[in-house]
Amino acid sequence: MPKAELHLHIEGTLEPELALDLARRNGVQLPWNGLDELRAQYRFENLQSFLNLYYQLMAVLRTADDFRDLMLAYLERAHADGVRHAEIFFDPQVHLDNGLDFDMVMAGLLEGLAIGEERYGISGGLILSIVRDKPVESARSMIDLAEHRAGDLIGVGLDSAEVGYPPSLFEECFAHARAMGLHCVAHAGEEGPADYVTQALDLLHAERIDHGIHAIDSPEVTARLAREGIALTVCPLSNRRLQVVDDLRELPIRRFLDQGVAVTVNSDDPAYFGGYIGANYQALADIGFGADELAGFAENSIKHSFAAEERKRQLLGQLAEWRNAVTKGIA
Repeated sequence: MPKAELHLHIEGTLEPELALDLARRNGVQLPWNGLDELRAQYRFENLQSFLNLYYQLMAVLRTADDFRDLMLAYLERAHADGVRHAEIFFDPQVHLDNGLDFDMVMAGLLEGLAIGEERYGISGGLILSIVRDKPVESARSMIDLAEHRAGDLIGVGLDSAEVGYPPSLFEECFAHARAMGLHCVAHAGEEGPADYVTQALDLLHAERIDHGIHAIDSPEVTARLAREGIALTVCPLSNRRLQVVDDLRELPIRRFLDQGVAVTVNSDDPAYFGGYIGANYQALADIGFGADELAGFAENSIKHSFAAEERKRQLLGQLAEWRNAVTKGIA
């Protein structure tokens, strides 16, 4: 099924096998002996327990080739799952703290995207993410550093540990990013309250809300999302793996749909959460979402992407062909 992926952290596609390969390639010492011991770390109690491992493994990324290879590994899997457009987060603050050059990181990722578009036909681009639990001054410095590369970016985002780090802290950073011509999105309402969604809309001028499931706790916020056409980039397997919900049936996806909120389905950090985007669609199918509903999520993902209008029309046409094939029983 043709679709877009709008909530994907490229560092979150670092599979354990690739992490160990890159550690050997770059002479980085990891504290685990072999693949089985590393895999045993992938049991998380909450968002922070995941982030601890996530940032630790990012240290194996050292060269432009590493970032290119990481991007290509993701795009290969995404293509197999029907992704035709991908808007991909990356976390430069962490890489800067690891002693890497910003332009080198971007060069590797952009090379991977260019090869991937030629090889797999996947369009898309990079969203510069602010790591919200780092000092605000770090975010300001990173936005300043990125200004000369604004033409190579499609947007700015806000990620990492949410509780205690409200969107309001980053109002100035997002204003700067908008002045650079970047689209704005923000993680809000994953572990934080519905008020964080409101802050993301009012102060950051977010055009999409990443996760956003706690918006359902406020009828006013939910109604606003529907009224203003703000899509949610929901990540089912991520929410389950991080104990945001105990069962996928607890996700308020149907309640959002019933109230007119646009929902998209995404994989977040699939190497850590047990599945790429196809597995997330399958997980929803397993709890009762039908083919037409799944196609609706794909349609939302295309319509709420930042792709050019001509590209959206092309992708929507491909999706319509898929739906027609399903109706005829040949897909």
